[in-house]
Amino acid sequence: MTAYPNPRPNLAARAAQWSAGRWKTATGAWLAVVIVAALLGAIAGTVKLTDAEQGTGETARGEQILAHAGFKTPASESVLVQSRTLTAGDPRFRAAVADVTGALHGQRQTEDVRSPYAAGATGQISADRHSALVLFDMRGEASSADKRVEPVLRSVGAVQRAHPGLTVAEFGEASAAHALNDTIGKDFSSAERLSVPITFAILLIAFGAFVAAGVPVLLAFSGVLGSIGLSALLSHVFHASDSTSSVILLMGMAVGVDYSLFYLKREREERARGASPETALARAAAGSGQAVLISGGTVLIAMAGMLFAGSKIFTSIGIGAMIVVFLAMVGSLTVLPALLGKLGDRVDRGLVAVLAAGALAVLRPLRWRPQFLQRLVERRTWLQRAKGQGGESRIWGFVLRPALRFPALAALGSAAVLVVLGLPALGMHTKLSGFSDLPKDLAIVKTYDRIQAAFPGANAPAQVVIKAPDVDAPPVRSAIAQLRRESLATGLMQNPVQTFVNPSRTVARVAIPLAGDGEDARSVHALGVLRNRIIPASVGGLPGVETAVTGETAGTHDFNQSNKSHAPLVFAFVLGLAFLLMLVMFRSLVIAATAIVLNLLSVGAAYGVLVWIFQDGHLQGPLGFHSTGAIVTWLPLFLFAVLFGLSMDYHVFIVSRIKELREQGVPTREAVARGIRGTASTVTSAAAVMVAVFAIFASLSTIDIKQMGVGLAVAVLLDATLIRGVLLPATMTLLGERNWYLPRWLAWLPRLHGSSHGASPGYRGGDPAPALD
Repeated sequence: MTAYPNPRPNLAARAAQWSAGRWKTATGAWLAVVIVAALLGAIAGTVKLTDAEQGTGETARGEQILAHAGFKTPASESVLVQSRTLTAGDPRFRAAVADVTGALHGQRQTEDVRSPYAAGATGQISADRHSALVLFDMRGEASSADKRVEPVLRSVGAVQRAHPGLTVAEFGEASAAHALNDTIGKDFSSAERLSVPITFAILLIAFGAFVAAGVPVLLAFSGVLGSIGLSALLSHVFHASDSTSSVILLMGMAVGVDYSLFYLKREREERARGASPETALARAAAGSGQAVLISGGTVLIAMAGMLFAGSKIFTSIGIGAMIVVFLAMVGSLTVLPALLGKLGDRVDRGLVAVLAAGALAVLRPLRWRPQFLQRLVERRTWLQRAKGQGGESRIWGFVLRPALRFPALAALGSAAVLVVLGLPALGMHTKLSGFSDLPKDLAIVKTYDRIQAAFPGANAPAQVVIKAPDVDAPPVRSAIAQLRRESLATGLMQNPVQTFVNPSRTVARVAIPLAGDGEDARSVHALGVLRNRIIPASVGGLPGVETAVTGETAGTHDFNQSNKSHAPLVFAFVLGLAFLLMLVMFRSLVIAATAIVLNLLSVGAAYGVLVWIFQDGHLQGPLGFHSTGAIVTWLPLFLFAVLFGLSMDYHVFIVSRIKELREQGVPTREAVARGIRGTASTVTSAAAVMVAVFAIFASLSTIDIKQMGVGLAVAVLLDATLIRGVLLPATMTLLGERNWYLPRWLAWLPRLHGSSHGASPGYRGGDPAPALD
């Protein structure tokens, strides 16, 4: 038989060949990079985004003015004194207020304590007179106030115990951050602790071997550690958001394990078919390694799309995700083949075999090799015996049969299901997550809700920033007074209206509580009236005066507007570059176009399920949340970038295997069936890891992280089952040879040598196939 020509090794194959021949250099270099990056990152620390950098539009402009105005901005706190029966004039009510003010005056960490009964105090007693606020500030820097507020909370708690008939509770920047850090910190610590063992357990089932399961986990986790260090270093140039480290952990474990899994599974399959260790590694590198390279490139493109979102929060998340994806890709293409080349068949050892091999190594100087230890080293694990030697999935073979037999019906049916799932997304409403979105059983949230009910808007007032050569000049002071009068006259804003002036008397900040809860339609309407009517008619009309409105309501509104205006640019960038990459990779217009369409269906279905659950309020009990009637503002754009990238992982891996078979002479229909059956167990294992990790994040307390976890888990589940198991094979079967259509005018496209003709056994159909060796 004539030998099948061996193609020139592609980049992944050359990287594997180099690493396997220099395993100590490859592994040592990886460890050095990870350790040095982690240490330097820890030493340098992380520079967080400032309030001005996190904002967009007018909010960002207002925060910039405040940041350079020299304001002393301590953490502001409030103590609510409330009774269902007593009013503010009752002696027992006044005594409770007096005890609160006395306790606060006695604390070294407090200053500027303001009683609701003090002369000139306004807006500190509710309209029904059953609630009062004692206002004060924390000494020192606001950023560290949460670490110093515990003694103040204890003193307020003592007043509450002394007045059991009333509610005495504290809320503010410092106390809220203290409670949140405690609650969310525990949540994330739990997520970090659970992600590694759960991932290991799934891989242990997938491979049936302790070593094979441990290698991807260790490689992925080391990549995460190095990425966090590099992200910390880069934060001195591109400041980091609070979510960046969490995204690095989530993305790093997901793609890191995925890439290692694709590579390792393929290498083990080739060894099971009888290939030598060197040949198996070369075939895995040429096939799955090249798929990892293209998949990683696609994910990097998707993450880079966030750089065009018009927000430094997205920029930080995008950079962090790109770092961890790049490291995961490099580790899978260099360190993994180095380890596989060194370990050889020892990668299939279970825990007992590893311990037995260790015992033999200890006994080697004594020249004693007990036979029972040797047998334990060579014995297959019970999971391996239970899984058998089959390289193709019988379950997926059963699923594929109707999809391939009735491709038109399967394609229409699965596409219809995805479209129906995505329909709720047409009514998507977004808003930034606020304090009221946290679980209602938290004590600090209950206090927030009580203050919000008694003093609407007091927790998150609009901040009118006024910059002038002299804010004490009579025209400016008169305009500020007019601003206050006209704001209260609308009925959309209320007391307490407070004015603060910087030391140089060039900037004034006027805090005006808005109607509503700060996030609903009433608050947004009030913000519009303030910005578009009240300010232009008062301070905004003065020559040489600059104004801007910031605050939580303004921040949410401006962030939403920025997202809407930048979303088309992000979508165009990601879809356009991904299409070009698929076109070059597979040299087919049809494959590139179907890849884009299938991934958009996946993202759309995930959006729809997310809206149905969180916006419409379904499954609140099982998932442990309280519906806010909206999706977190930053999530749709973030999910699009992440899901598009992750979906491409599976698509590239599966279609690459189909293309390999097609290039060996296998008809497209059979190539589709064999390619998907041969990759199904790998895709299933990879999806199981992702869904498990994302589900951990779905169990956390904060609504934004919970929505992210559910959205990612649902999308990956749909993508790995309905799309890759039904819609993709049905579509490719319907298209037949048209899958590989490339017009003549694109024949100049470079060949990436994305497949290896010798990567898998020859065609077992009716026509003879070329020999592989």
